[in-house]
Amino acid sequence: MLSTALIIFREVFEIMLILSVVIAATKDMVGRQKWIYIGIGAGILGSAIVAFFTDRIANLASGTGQEIFNAGILFTASLFIAWTVLWMQKHARHIKTQFQLLGADIRDGNTPFYALSIVIALAILREGTEIVLFTFGMIATGESWLSLSIGFAIGVGSGLLIGGLLYRGLISFSSKLFFRGTSLLLILLVAGMMSQGFGYLVSAGYFESLSSQLWDSSWLLNEHGAFGQTLHALIGYTARPSAAQLAVYLTTLAALLTVVNPLGIQLKRKQQAS
Repeated sequence: MLSTALIIFREVFEIMLILSVVIAATKDMVGRQKWIYIGIGAGILGSAIVAFFTDRIANLASGTGQEIFNAGILFTASLFIAWTVLWMQKHARHIKTQFQLLGADIRDGNTPFYALSIVIALAILREGTEIVLFTFGMIATGESWLSLSIGFAIGVGSGLLIGGLLYRGLISFSSKLFFRGTSLLLILLVAGMMSQGFGYLVSAGYFESLSSQLWDSSWLLNEHGAFGQTLHALIGYTARPSAAQLAVYLTTLAALLTVVNPLGIQLKRKQQAS
């Protein structure tokens, strides 16, 4: 539930951040509401189409191919989330300025009005696709619909609330610190999902040489207990990991931390040098 709330909050917040900046920059534009609504509608429709086809594929894969499908969903969701972490790590500092400039160009007539709809639709479609894939990924890990629903409601509500307060100018925040903090949590989530994906492949008969169980820590922390389930969802805790799962978890974690952290250090050094 916590992992669901976290990622839904972040995705909804990113949508609200883009919406609030673009809408604020075009507040004096006559007839903007139509283009805003078109963009929102198109983005939601596109996300619904992605969800529909993903669900259809899931139904077709039920049975012998379920493990492979679950692994594929987890890998795809992991790649999308990892890409988001890396993209935001690089562009978080400039995203507000970029969308302010775009909004000003639309307002001044330098850019067509329909660009407003396209920007909003693409923002919602991108984040919506990630939400869809993440949701199916959590279902593949055994997350219950009740837990998903509660986490979804908390994430959407929090994202809309914080985004609305930002738009009204009632609060301020450091985008750099926010995205860096949530990125660290999402990196752990990606490593866990990749590990669980390989767990499905091992169950399907792949990687037999790495299928041996390394340990059993269920006596210390039961994976099916309340705290164990929380850690399982957030960081991919597994009481009985295989060699393949541990190798993938550590490799994914090391790779993402190596790419993300040095990038932040380089930006800081460039600022100090200038």
